Amino acid sequence: MASRFSEPLFVISVAARLVEMHPQTLRKYEREGLIAPSRTQGNLRLYSDSDIERLRQVKYLVEQRGLNLAGVQLALELTKELQRLRQRTAPGSPPPESLVVELDDLLRSLGFVEEAQVRSQRQRQY
Repeated sequence: MASRFSEPLFVISVAARLVEMHPQTLRKYEREGLIAPSRTQGNLRLYSDSDIERLRQVKYLVEQRGLNLAGVQLALELTKELQRLRQRTAPGSPPPESLVVELDDLLRSLGFVEEAQVRSQRQRQY
């Protein structure tokens, strides 16, 4: 199912509508390296659910947290590192619950939403 989350499905106009941004903003974010949508043979941008969630995180960081694009890039890198750390603590012996809670709180404060949460929200909508 994870592969479906990263399957490119949406053209730029649909993606822009889903995240309530102008298509030009999505192009700018791509130029800045914040997002990397797939391309068709005809060079059309295709966005996956994963790309949409990343764009929502970028939007949150810019609008709600007041970060500039350099700050957003840093926050996205930090999110990735926190995810890696969280996954590393999962196998083997269970980490202290307080660590997991702290990591989850940090990820939430960066606007990160887990794939499972997105799926459950979508299932409730339909």
